[in-house]
Amino acid sequence: MTLDTSAPVPAFGLGTFRLKDQVVQDSVRAALDLGYRVIDTAQGYGNEAEIGAVLAERALPRDELFLTTKIMPANYGRDRLVPSLRESVQKLGVDAVDLTLIHWPAPKGEVKPEEYLAALAEARDQGLTRQIGVSNFTIQNLKQAREILGDVPIATNQVEIHPYLQNRRLVAFAKEEGMHLTSYMTLAVGKVMNDEVLLDIAAKHGATPAQVALAWALAQGHAVIPSSTKRENLESNLKARDLQLNEEDMARIAELDRGERIANPPALAPDWD
Repeated sequence: MTLDTSAPVPAFGLGTFRLKDQVVQDSVRAALDLGYRVIDTAQGYGNEAEIGAVLAERALPRDELFLTTKIMPANYGRDRLVPSLRESVQKLGVDAVDLTLIHWPAPKGEVKPEEYLAALAEARDQGLTRQIGVSNFTIQNLKQAREILGDVPIATNQVEIHPYLQNRRLVAFAKEEGMHLTSYMTLAVGKVMNDEVLLDIAAKHGATPAQVALAWALAQGHAVIPSSTKRENLESNLKARDLQLNEEDMARIAELDRGERIANPPALAPDWD
C-alpha cells in the first residue's frame, strides 16, 4: 500500500466521542449508509474495535475511507506509543490509519513532547499512519511541535471551536502559519439548537441551527466532525456542506463568542490561549 502523506484532511466527518458499544456501531453504520467516509475515534474513546467491526461488515474499499485515531496520554512513552497505535490499527481492522493525533499536550505529564512527537513520527515512518497531527495544542504547543518535528508536517490541530468559543488567537495563528484546524464540539453539545441568532439565520436559509454552526466552521476552512446517534441528524448535518452563509451571517455569529470552553479536563488541559 502506498502511503499518501500529503493529502488534505477531509472537511466533513463523523465524530464518535462518548459513543460506545452498540450505540457507536449503530451510528457508524448509519453514517456509512448515508455516505460518510471519514470517521474520527481515539484510544481513549474505547470504541475502536466496535468501529472496526462495522467497517469489516460494510467492506468498503479502503481508499474510500479516512480514519483518524488519537494516542491517549498513558501511551505517550516511546516504548508504548508505536505498539499502542499498532493495536489501534488492528482493532480498526486496517493496515494503517490515515491520521494519528496526540490527544492532549499533557503539560503536567511525565512524558516530554520531544519523546512522544518523535515516537509519533516513528509510527508514520513505520507505515502505521499516513499523516500525524495534534489535538488541543495551544499556539506555544504548536510552535514547539514544529521545532521538534522539523520537516514532518502537522496535518491538523483538532481543537474545540464553536460559536461560543471561537478561539480567535489560535485561529489567527493557524491562518498565518498555513496550519489546518479541525473543529470539535462545533455544535457546543447541542446548545446551538436553541440559540436565537442561529435560529434566525437558519430560518432565513431554510436550514437548521446545527447546519448553520457547521457551515460557519466550514466557511473558515476548518474540518468538522459532528456526532449523532440519530440517523435523521446525521443526514441533516451533511447538508451543511451546501449551506452558504453571507458576511452578515458570519458577523452575527462572530458576536456570539463568549469564551465558553466545554472540554477542559484539569489533569490534561494546557494553559489555553
